[in-house]
Amino acid sequence: MKILVIGGGNMGKTYARSLLRAHLVNQDDLMILERQSDKAELLRDEKIGTIYTGPETCLAAADLIILAVKPQDSGALFATLRPQTDPQQVYLSIMAGVTIKSIQEGLGVDKVIRAMPNLPAQIGLGMTAYTASDAVTRIELVLVQNLLNTTGKAIYVDDEYSIDATTAISGSGPAYVLYFMEAMIEAATEMGFNNSQAELLVAQTFRGAVELQMKNDLTCREWIERVSSKGGTTEAAMNTFRATSVFEDIKSGARAALERAIELGRS
Repeated sequence: MKILVIGGGNMGKTYARSLLRAHLVNQDDLMILERQSDKAELLRDEKIGTIYTGPETCLAAADLIILAVKPQDSGALFATLRPQTDPQQVYLSIMAGVTIKSIQEGLGVDKVIRAMPNLPAQIGLGMTAYTASDAVTRIELVLVQNLLNTTGKAIYVDDEYSIDATTAISGSGPAYVLYFMEAMIEAATEMGFNNSQAELLVAQTFRGAVELQMKNDLTCREWIERVSSKGGTTEAAMNTFRATSVFEDIKSGARAALERAIELGRS
């Protein structure tokens, strides 16, 4: 199988490297299309497949095409690719907000898979949700799931609303976590720690908390209760969070992200 990655940015390179590392494809069968000649030259130096600056040769040769460009560039991309697409090709899109129907109509194809990865995919710890048009076969879907799993974990969802919801939770989610971490780092420096100490204290605390939650059957609420002692320090912090509606504010932020994801899909 020959795979073409369209877009040589961070996510495009992430998938290319992950596919090679997992031996799902070899150098000869992996192609990257990057229109900007300076970026294309840098990609050639990285030796992660054959690099092209135009679709004339590479698109027709591909069985699976990964669309890893900015959503706002999708219209121009579709116009360029459409004359050369093949109905038997499978298109995997990671463009936020661009619907399966838009891709089908823009490219004149039927087999479309829409996925929403997140930033930790770059280090093999990503979370990706994906869904597909009816024309995609079960074998093709399994192939794509294996591909997505090379960057972390992947789950299939039944509809595109769930893709938008995934955008609001795991897609944007790393920023929520980092925002909370930033506040804790700043609090630590205000308490007298230097910046490197504060960053280590917070980063290791988050890492340990996530590992605890993933490796045991207790819920987040049950872990909070285990850490909290009546009248103790954790309870004092949690009481402040409740009084200032931090919990509800986080949920409101996620809902705002969902609404924006739906808006992008309509535009």
